Amino acid sequence: MKTPNVFQFTLILKNVDEQTPMLEDSLYEAGCDDALINFRSGTVYLDFDREASSFKEAVMSAIKQVESTLLGITVAGVAPENLVTESEVAKRLSMKRQAVSLWIKGQRRTATPFPSPKLKLASKSPLWKWSEVVEWLYGNRIIQQQDIVENAVFIEDIGE
Repeated sequence: MKTPNVFQFTLILKNVDEQTPMLEDSLYEAGCDDALINFRSGTVYLDFDREASSFKEAVMSAIKQVESTLLGITVAGVAPENLVTESEVAKRLSMKRQAVSLWIKGQRRTATPFPSPKLKLASKSPLWKWSEVVEWLYGNRIIQQQDIVENAVFIEDIGE
């Protein structure tokens, strides 16, 4: 059996708000004692530090616990989000934004061109699918961790 690791992620909740009675108690009793509850602009979200043998196991167990409460909570999404800006790509990779910009512009030698953006094509901050970005990074041997690719694809699949 793999040694458990601690995975950080966020679940965005639906059908609850700051006024939901017994929200904190219900989540705690369901097993979410490793989550910090947050409220912003009418949205409730949980920041987890979950111990598990894999990222997928951590996220799925948290979703199951959250949705098992009697409050009718559903998970609307999982963060880190699948859509990323150029700056977010750099942040997630702990790299300078200029390096990412060179990949996007095709000014750094790679075997294949950087993926095309998916949204905000005409704006100054286009959005790329994180799963496509990490698959490109892995395919061009810029990153070596296959689990980053697997986790990105998993997050994308959950969002659909």
